[in-house]
Order: sequence, then structure tokens, then C-alpha cells
Amino acid sequence: MRVRNMIRVLGSLTCFYGLTMLAPLLVALIYRERDWSAFFLSFLITMFFGLSLYLIAFRGSREITNREGFLIVTFVWALAGVFGALPYIFTHTFSTVTDALFETVSGLTTTGASVMVTIEDKSHGILFWRALTHWIGGMGIILLGLAILPLIGVGGMQLFRAEVPGPSADKIKPRIADTAKVLWKVYLLLTMAEVVALLFSGMNLFDAICHSFATVATGGFSTRNLSIESYNSTAIEMIVSFFMILAGINFALHFRFLTREKKAYSDNGELRLYLGLIVAATVVATLVLKADKLYGGWFDSFRYAIFQVSSIITCTGFSSADFDRWPDLLRLILVLLMFVGAMVGSTGGGLKVMRVLVMFKNIYLELYRLIHPKAVIVTRVNKQVIDNALIHSVLVYIAAYLAVFVTATLTLTALNVDLISAATGVAATLGGVGPGLAKVGAHGNYAEIPMVGKWILCFCMYAGRLEIYTIIILLVPAFWRK
Repeated sequence: MRVRNMIRVLGSLTCFYGLTMLAPLLVALIYRERDWSAFFLSFLITMFFGLSLYLIAFRGSREITNREGFLIVTFVWALAGVFGALPYIFTHTFSTVTDALFETVSGLTTTGASVMVTIEDKSHGILFWRALTHWIGGMGIILLGLAILPLIGVGGMQLFRAEVPGPSADKIKPRIADTAKVLWKVYLLLTMAEVVALLFSGMNLFDAICHSFATVATGGFSTRNLSIESYNSTAIEMIVSFFMILAGINFALHFRFLTREKKAYSDNGELRLYLGLIVAATVVATLVLKADKLYGGWFDSFRYAIFQVSSIITCTGFSSADFDRWPDLLRLILVLLMFVGAMVGSTGGGLKVMRVLVMFKNIYLELYRLIHPKAVIVTRVNKQVIDNALIHSVLVYIAAYLAVFVTATLTLTALNVDLISAATGVAATLGGVGPGLAKVGAHGNYAEIPMVGKWILCFCMYAGRLEIYTIIILLVPAFWRK
């Protein structure tokens, strides 16, 4: 592996990340807040480090191998967490470095798990930075770099696949840089559309921008202590629900639909299952909430059901009600949706609907073979044959995902975290959801988790965002051999 090559790319991406800190600095100046200096100092430190790396390895090769791609992506996300925590540290937002890092990692990985006990007393600059980390991490630091920085050179596909290692890391355009630009254009379009819609619903501009960043990135950080619940607005809830569902759909499908490919949505089996799960879970939740008379009439029951189902399956994590008070059946359904997650190619987390679809198709296939052992049948998704290598990859990924979940849950319970908080907290951070149940529920947070537990959950957030392989492959001895 060529170290100079990796240092050069790391340096250029770190410099670009440092430039994003000018946005909250500007917000702080607009609102005449003193913490503008914290963002300026964070900007200087990040830029100095990035420029130093880039200049040291300026003459490095511009080719990137697969192994180098995995290392670059891992280090970029790790450095983003460290430097992104500087504004929190310099403004004394948190009392410990661990909490500052936890909040930053949660933002960048679009998890939305917070250790911020009170939110509304924080400055506009801090709240904007908190939301911006969502928006940057939603589509991906590497993908943004590929779209904007020609300095990275060739080999971008290795970085793309390392950061988006799902079953289908689609190239919409022949050149990976063009693909990155297209995806970011769709991302920006959805963000702007939601900002306008929220403004018409009565939300102020600052809150509209922050909540749109969090929605389209499926992050979940709010500017209010009680999240969307604090607005008590049906219009806001319906708008956010709609955009959460859109954000959970493969962005490549959005692009194809916008370019007048009429059957982009209708021919996609993963999308049908994704929407089917939302409809089914919403219907069940509405019926149960109405039967238990938690919110009165049918409309209010539907209103809270559709919002919370959309929030959990897309792994956004907004709350419009304290769903920890809901009947056990609905809480179980929400936990299961945490594992399923959104579609591949979206900003959502979880296992991804495509993997769940392939898994169940394979289960059916095996049952069919027991009945007809001589039959020659294949697994199809979106009218395409899924080869055995992909099926094997999906099943191994699900096994690895569950192994991380079990190991992290056991570790948290060993730290005296109660089982429900530990299990749902791990599921929520690994899936990028944010709130779990019990102590880490909709009206709680992760502040009471022990320090070691927070580091474990940071690992879960990184593993979930980078889809496990990118992280755990570094632990395989063969990766480091020549």
C-alpha cells in the first residue's frame, strides 16, 4: 500500500471538511453569537492539518487500490469525527471529550442518538453545525469529495464502493465523479423542496433548514427538546413524513424518475416491499392506537402512526410522540423496522430492504427445493437473476450485522445498562435510527450511558454507516499482507 497516496487524499478531503465549518461560523455571526470564534479556531486547526497532509504527499500516485480505498474511507470518517467535535469542545457544549465525539459521530453517521440533555438553550451556530453534520454525512463525505474535488484523481470507484458497500452501489453515469454530482443534485433538490414546504407550514427559516438537513439525511437531530412533537402541527408532521419516505428510497431511482424514466418506481421490487412495509405497519399501528384510545380519533391515531413508522424504517429518528408508551406489539414492530431499514442507495440505515428481500426469497427457494429437489430455479429481484455469490454475500452480511448487535448488547449489559436500553440502543445506533426504548427512548437520550458504552456505540454507528465490512475488514490479518 502506498502511504503517500493515502495521505494526499486524506489531506484534500480534510481540507474540504474544514471549509464546511465556515457555514456555522456565518450563522453565528448573523445571530451575533460569541461562539463564532470557536468555529473559526476549529476551521483553522482542521485546515492546517489537512494542508499539512496534502503538502507532505503532494507528489503521491493518483491511483487508488481497493485496500487503500478501505483505509482512506475509514480514516476520513474517523478524522471527521475528531475535528467535528472541536466546535463542541471549544464552546463547552459538553463537559467531556467523549460526549463531544459521540454527538459528532452520531451526526455524521446520521444516527441522531444524542447526549445533549437540553437543546433549545444552545446557540444557533451549534445547532446549525449539529444539523450540518447530518447533511454532510447523509450522502457521504467521500461522495461529496468526488463530486467537488478533482484533486482526488482517478480511482474514485474504489472509494465509492468502500463508503457505499451495499448490494448495489449504482453508477448512474460512466464517470464516478458525474455519478456523485447527480446524486448530490437530487439530494440538494429534496432538501430545498422540504425547506420551502416547512416554511409554508409555519416553521421559521432556521428550523426549516435544520430539520430539512436532518430529514433528507435521515438523521433526526432537532432544534427542539421534544423533536417534532414540540410543534404539535399536523402539517409539519405530514411534510416531514413524506420527505422521510422519499429519503429512504434509492436516490438513483429518484434521478431516473426525474429524467422521465416512467417505470423507474413501478418496476422496482425493493421499492414495492419498502412501501408495503410502511403501509402494513401504519395500518396495524393505527388500529392498535385507536383500540387503546391513546390519541382519540382515527385521524390522530393515523397521524402518529405514519410519522413514527416512517421515522423508524427510514432510520431518521424524529419523534412526534413518546412511542415508548405505546403497547408492546407496536414497540416490537418499531424495533423490527429498525433492523429492516430503508432501501439501498438511500440515506437510510439498517440492514436495507434489498437484503431482507433477498433473504426471504432465498428462504422460499430452499423450501421449494425440499419439495422439488430436482427443480432448477433461480432467485430474481427486479426481473434480474441474483447469482449465488450475491446471495451468499447478503446472508453473510446479515450474520455479521447480528453478531455485532449481540456482542455490543452483551457488552453494554455487562456495564450495568438495563437489557431493553442496551438492546434497543445498539439496534438504534447500528441501524442509524437514534432513539431506542426505555432510557434511550424518544423522551430520553444517551447521556446516562457509561463512557465505555458510548465508545462502543460510536463503533456501532460507524459500523452501521459504513456497512460493517469497511470497518471489520481492517481486523482481518490478510488485509495487511502484501
